[in-house]
Amino acid sequence: MAVAERTAEVVWQGNLRDGSGTVTPGSGAFGTLPVTWASRTEDPNGRTSPEELIAAAHASCYAMAFSNTLNTAGTPPERLDVMATCSLDRVDGKMKITAVRLDVHGKVPGLDQAGFASAAQTAEQGCPVSNALRNNVEITVNATLDQ
Repeated sequence: MAVAERTAEVVWQGNLRDGSGTVTPGSGAFGTLPVTWASRTEDPNGRTSPEELIAAAHASCYAMAFSNTLNTAGTPPERLDVMATCSLDRVDGKMKITAVRLDVHGKVPGLDQAGFASAAQTAEQGCPVSNALRNNVEITVNATLDQ
């Protein structure tokens, strides 16, 4: 049995280029969000995209994994700021999510930059979203310890 299951519903009307849709999370944590092809590939203009939602999921999951990695090592973080960038590219004539870059800045008492960078890589290996994407999407981590 799963530890957790979450849902989101999308209602789409029209064709790809001219149509539009809405994304609604099952939790009610945020309201219904609009989505269009143009918002995905050109200008967001106040609308979201699958890539933005993947970036949000990855950033939040990675922050939790990194926090746990640091805490388990005896150096709990004061703060972690994670920015995830999810890239959509054309590969062999088809659209493909090709990469996610995780940029993390953190304040962790008792840890130097080398230890922070090492823990950042360890956390990425244990992050459930990273593991769901692994071997299909290039994942990079840039870790900077703030003083």
